Amino acid sequence: MIPGRVSIYVATEPLDLRRSFDGLAAVVREVLREDPLSGALFLFFNRAADRCKALWWDRSGYCLLYKRLERGAFRVPRAVTLGGTSVVIDAAELAKILEGIALAPSKLRRVVPFAETAPPPAP
Repeated sequence: MIPGRVSIYVATEPLDLRRSFDGLAAVVREVLREDPLSGALFLFFNRAADRCKALWWDRSGYCLLYKRLERGAFRVPRAVTLGGTSVVIDAAELAKILEGIALAPSKLRRVVPFAETAPPPAP
């Protein structure tokens, strides 16, 4: 039902999920600074990250998807920039989130202590 090439925005801050179509569309406009009628899918999580809602405009009206986990929590991606309100993901990453699989960070860096980076002492 949702096209595979649709843009997907994940809100990085938890949201009160009692909001419905118009309330979520207002959050998209005011907080995420995006157009809810753009055809993009917008994904929101509650504070406990055990529930999520997706809002999507399909050219004739809003669609709302709501999922509640019976155990565990969704792996919510973190903002890439300081103060960022959303993260853009693709359809494969959305499927992983909905299945409970954690997404890899965009840039995974290993912290190397200074002692490991220093050359060995000369004999």
